[in-house]
Amino acid sequence: MNQQRCLYLLNYCKTLKAVNHIHACLLKTGLFSDPFIFGKLILHCSVTISDSLDYATRLFLHYPNPDVFMYNTIIRGFSESQRPQNSITTYIEMRRESSLFAAPDSFTFAFLLKAAANYGSLRTGKQLHCQALVHGLAGHLFVGTTLISMYGECGRVEFSMKVFDEMREPNVVAWNAAVSACFRGGDLESCERLFDRMPFKDSTSWNLMLAGYAKAGEVEMARKVFSEMEVKDDVSWSSMITALAQNGCFDEVFGVFMDLRRLGMRPNEVSLTGVLSACAQAGAFEFGRVVHGFVEKSGFSWIISVNNTLIDMYSKCGNLDMARLVLKKMPQKKSIVSWTSMLAGLAMHGHGEEAIQLLHEMEESGIKPDRITFISVLYACSHAGLIEQGHECFWKMKNVYNIEPSIEHYGCMVDLYGRAGELRKAYEFVCQMPIPPNDIIWRTLLGACSMHGNVELAEQVKERLSELDPTDSGDHVLLSNVYAIAGKWNNVETVRRSMTYQRIKKIAGWSMIEVDKIMYTFVAGEKQNDITKEAYNKLREIMLRLRVEGGYVAEVGRVLHDIEDEEKEDSVTKHSEKLAVAFGMARLCKGRVIRIVKNLRICRDCHTVMKLISKVYESEIVVRDRSRFHNFKDGSCSCRNYW
Repeated sequence: MNQQRCLYLLNYCKTLKAVNHIHACLLKTGLFSDPFIFGKLILHCSVTISDSLDYATRLFLHYPNPDVFMYNTIIRGFSESQRPQNSITTYIEMRRESSLFAAPDSFTFAFLLKAAANYGSLRTGKQLHCQALVHGLAGHLFVGTTLISMYGECGRVEFSMKVFDEMREPNVVAWNAAVSACFRGGDLESCERLFDRMPFKDSTSWNLMLAGYAKAGEVEMARKVFSEMEVKDDVSWSSMITALAQNGCFDEVFGVFMDLRRLGMRPNEVSLTGVLSACAQAGAFEFGRVVHGFVEKSGFSWIISVNNTLIDMYSKCGNLDMARLVLKKMPQKKSIVSWTSMLAGLAMHGHGEEAIQLLHEMEESGIKPDRITFISVLYACSHAGLIEQGHECFWKMKNVYNIEPSIEHYGCMVDLYGRAGELRKAYEFVCQMPIPPNDIIWRTLLGACSMHGNVELAEQVKERLSELDPTDSGDHVLLSNVYAIAGKWNNVETVRRSMTYQRIKKIAGWSMIEVDKIMYTFVAGEKQNDITKEAYNKLREIMLRLRVEGGYVAEVGRVLHDIEDEEKEDSVTKHSEKLAVAFGMARLCKGRVIRIVKNLRICRDCHTVMKLISKVYESEIVVRDRSRFHNFKDGSCSCRNYW
């Protein structure tokens, strides 16, 4: 085997097993001692093939007198791995060698500084800066640019700007690094000034501004940058889609995606996961199906991340059958995210026993569950009332997989006891936790007290919450609910006065529904327009029929005012989810599933109304509230009145 053929074959090696064959041939032919060939071999193992860095390191350790290229290759490999600190260890060995062949160069410091940035060590970064000065390389354009990025990653934007200001002739990459550093530090004004001063802007410059504004939540500025871009590449479109999705502008996400398709451009992995994520958040099932069709036709169905997002989308849009089908049809080995996404979907729908069965399948496939997996399983047990199975999973997590429970796991256990009505046991569990309970833990218990009407314990829990987060509106509302159910109207009024005095406002409830691939949002008591008038008119017709044919009587126990029952009934019948359902029934064809997404937990009266509508109108309604899914059909709900 000659040198050229060896390099040719090496370029086509995709696995460590294939590299082993090349390695054996090199040993037989004597080419292994060729520094050029050996350098290419460890470069391929360190950078090109995943999970082969350790193999490259072993090769490197057995090579006599490695040169600077070889050292740089190992340093680079570690800098891009989960062990970036090993780059520094390799550099120390390099300096100890003190060989003329292994004197550090600009690439050495660029890779080292990247390593320091990746594990956030400002101290190491400063020491490397000093080393670069000693070797006369701090002024090198490549090293200087990496210094700017490193200081930005470590949160010292002022150092980044000092390095940038000292550069004689920064190129566009250095300008972009400075802009990126300012965004990381949250200094939007400096970003804008730098961007305006740039003598030349490439596509990366525009995309950095777009992504930076998106991450900062400045959607309007992101829109402005996007509209001003003369040339939009894949990154531009995917950044805009991600920005809009992260900030809840779902209709715009769908519009941008359609524009992308209309222009004949091919969406990439990021834009597809972004638009599917928006569908999941908004509950836009119909649009999600359209995107899924595109994924299948365009050959993206082999990408794990896209499949994972499809599972999440279908689960959050209330179609578990499609989520299961995507998981089953995945052509490649399922990742831990694939399994966990499906488990989370089952948990949201209250399928606790199926979630436990899927966990066993996951373990049998060789995938080891992590802490997030167990959060989903415990959540599923909680929503299905599976106390014994939840205990078993909590024990397995600690004793079989050696995962130390976090505050989220303890929260799931509190929720498990609380939903089952074992409030005193839940309270004792919180008091015995080895880590201090946070406001979410106490709020979970307060919600259980509200659910089961335990006034005494609710007051104790509210006192604990007041010490941690005295201004949370939800806590006051939950306590008011407990008092209202018990008929303690003086206490309700006291809570309301406290909210007024502290200027605490109740979170407005909203509900969304997708009709003809357009999202409509309803808020109770909002100013009426043509859409809301249509919903109110249909709702009046529905409520009248429910009273006559379904025997509906409003559940007014949780209305916070001590007012007449007729006024209470009028208040609960105008909740946003009722308006959304009414609008869906007015617009959608008979037989179509009505899918609602709500930002708060569904109240008992709305729950009753949905069951009656499904029976009287022979329709199927799926409601995703803040807590879980409710599938209403033939007068009953999938939650079995346990939520």
